[in-house]
Amino acid sequence: MKYDISKQTAPAMPTLGKGMECIKLLLSQASKDMHEPLVPMFFPILGAHISGTKFQYPDNSWKEPTGMMANLVAHSGDNKGQLTTLANALCRDFSKHDDDEVKKYLEWQNLKNSRGANKDKPAEPQLSYWFPPTDTTKPAFLKNAIALEAQGGRTQYFNLPEVEMADQLCGSHRQVSVLLRNVYDRAQAGALRATSDGVTGNPILRACITIASNPDSTRKFYRYELTNGTFGRMVFSYKPRGERKGKIPRQGKYDEEFYQKLDEYLLRLDICKGRYIIRPLNKLIDKLAEDMASLADLTDDDLMFEISHRSLVSAWKAGCVLWVLNNQAWTKSMGELIEWLVYHDIWSKMTVFGDMLGKETFHESETQRRGPKNMLDDLPDSFNEAQLEALRTSLEKSKEGTKGQLHNWINRKFIEYSAQTGLYTKTSEYLKGTLNIEH
Repeated sequence: MKYDISKQTAPAMPTLGKGMECIKLLLSQASKDMHEPLVPMFFPILGAHISGTKFQYPDNSWKEPTGMMANLVAHSGDNKGQLTTLANALCRDFSKHDDDEVKKYLEWQNLKNSRGANKDKPAEPQLSYWFPPTDTTKPAFLKNAIALEAQGGRTQYFNLPEVEMADQLCGSHRQVSVLLRNVYDRAQAGALRATSDGVTGNPILRACITIASNPDSTRKFYRYELTNGTFGRMVFSYKPRGERKGKIPRQGKYDEEFYQKLDEYLLRLDICKGRYIIRPLNKLIDKLAEDMASLADLTDDDLMFEISHRSLVSAWKAGCVLWVLNNQAWTKSMGELIEWLVYHDIWSKMTVFGDMLGKETFHESETQRRGPKNMLDDLPDSFNEAQLEALRTSLEKSKEGTKGQLHNWINRKFIEYSAQTGLYTKTSEYLKGTLNIEH
């Protein structure tokens, strides 16, 4: 397996090569300690710039690069604020559009107030906001979704500096699950909406969301969302506590040259329309799905396998964005980053929430959290059934699952069984890491 996510150390991001020029440009404005944590956060912002475009997923369904959601998790004072600075830079065109919409509203309001009581009042303009403020309420969110759909199906983008702000956007914490799942799945709002003008539409919820939060508030916020699908739909990017270096990290200057280059990439997203099939990306996602099944068999972790399904979809959407940014061409380096995004997401989830998954408590210390354990690596090259059974017991897994796990390992050619000795032996391909799981 290319990445070991059982350790506390984050999977190392691959070198950004050909086709990654936009990502490198964005990272040029971030301090080095924030490079890996920020990369997964770029894609919801970039994806919000694409509208009127669909891509075919490997299951033959057509998806839009909307509904992308990512949560940056880092300790207080660990430079999470750089995400907002970059989000504002990426959404300069959104902010300009929204400023124009505000002017339209003020002009309408002045005209309405200038007319006497007996004169016809001008109709309120249908305004749409692409980069709504962080204190947007759920009714405003839905009203904006109606306007965006009427104007061609644009995506609204939210950057929430605190995870608790999602409660107001969703209506309440009890409604977080439903709304975020509907946003991810590009579903309709689910109910007609009553206003002073009568009953309005039931819009498709096109939105992308980024959130920044510290580990404690993140764990508390998602405590009851770990098994209902909301947790899997959110991409997590965790930054462990930094070293005590006594140096203030340096950010970029965001000069005119930077914005000129950035606008060239954003234009590629804005003008992309139609339907596309990115075959190298789909082939990669099919292969990563096999890897996730192999990892689940090695760890005997059904929950990790379930989480991986949506990690693959989220990474695939990021791949669609990269393809557009690179003038609709695919490169090996892009594939390497997509693979890393999958593992980084799962590692982040297991590191931040590992002790909470399937449990009621959430007070474990950071050092007690672990990712999925590759049990085969903890066994000698030749071992018997009793040794695996003892290992499973030490990891609080059932003895009854031992035979099934051995059967899966044999089917995947991780091990071979000798009836003569009664021992299971790791295959040479597994030991060399060449068992059809390298890319």
